[in-house]
Amino acid sequence: MSTVNTLIRALTSVCAAAAIGCAVAPAASAAPVPRPACPDTGPDVLRCLTTYTPGAARTLVDGPAGWGAGDLASAYRLPGQPGPDTVVGISIAYDAPSLEADLAAYRTQYGLPPCTTANGCFRKVNQQGTPAPLPPEDSGWAMESTLDVSMVSAACPSCRIVVVEGHSPGFADLAETEDTAVLLGAKVVSNSYGAREGSTPLAFASHYQHPGVTVVASSGDTGFTAASYPAVVASTIAVGGTSLARDPDSPRGWTESAWRRGGSGCSAYIAKPAWQADTHCAKRTVADIAAVAEDIAIHFADAGGWISVNGTSASAPFVAGLAGRSGHAGAVQPAGLYAKAGSFTDVTTGSNDRTGTGQKCGGDYLCLAGPGYDAPTGVGVPDGLAGF
Repeated sequence: MSTVNTLIRALTSVCAAAAIGCAVAPAASAAPVPRPACPDTGPDVLRCLTTYTPGAARTLVDGPAGWGAGDLASAYRLPGQPGPDTVVGISIAYDAPSLEADLAAYRTQYGLPPCTTANGCFRKVNQQGTPAPLPPEDSGWAMESTLDVSMVSAACPSCRIVVVEGHSPGFADLAETEDTAVLLGAKVVSNSYGAREGSTPLAFASHYQHPGVTVVASSGDTGFTAASYPAVVASTIAVGGTSLARDPDSPRGWTESAWRRGGSGCSAYIAKPAWQADTHCAKRTVADIAAVAEDIAIHFADAGGWISVNGTSASAPFVAGLAGRSGHAGAVQPAGLYAKAGSFTDVTTGSNDRTGTGQKCGGDYLCLAGPGYDAPTGVGVPDGLAGF
């Protein structure tokens, strides 16, 4: 780009010296490219599953960028009446110092009731369950935390939220955050992070299985590939991603397609659950269900205000919030979603093989959305709370 601009400046000078008119346009700037909030740091840790566009924060002159709580309530036909005060746990790494303030900005913007430490709705602790000392701050994971609590709030404004911050994104530390969230009363726990499945992470799989607790995890943000842990654990509801759009010509008023980056895959380790009947994965298939994972509005002070983010890090806590709002938290398990597949809106278009054609899996349901179950979107997206 610098070479192009140098040539433009040189040509402009020549034109001026010759006293002739030249119309030379400046080189166009490349469109901003979304980047991961949490860069990949290797195989021995988990990674948050959020992307954002640097410098994209905006003021409220024309409203926040991206889908807000009101849009999601409309798209998923959520009931108008308040739900129960179910405790939803957020398992996360590192500290997010402005988390409560960012949550307050989000809930105020969308007319949701306050959720604060003072009124007992919001709680933030370390992985041992105490309010201090909190782990070090990390801006990328803080963005993830902010997205998590915002999406739980959009799905269940009446739910209480407990955020358990791990000292690191290591498998052992985040496994402990899971256990601590349950000990602190969470009936649903959301996990917006992932790593390629393998024997090392799967050694901690038991921490994602608690009787009477619904565990939800993001399916991943790298399209059709190896299955993501902990979403691949059989006791976990694996949540894929969709792209959401308004559609005034449809009865619903909205339409969805498989998000091109949403994760799906076949496990190499986890046996095929009895409740899963697809035929092209000999073992566990990811995902089970899906929800919007693109163009989500959050308030994040570290980025200067309102920004739009993407990731199955959005869809997982949203589904966790719906499970909490349903009044059946804890009883909502993967098998039940398949048993109630008719209660979800089927997603029949889109692919997560990056090309949008399904070529990577040979046009198969493992990376191409179609009627009935498919791996990118599972049994479909929520239609109210009936499926829960």
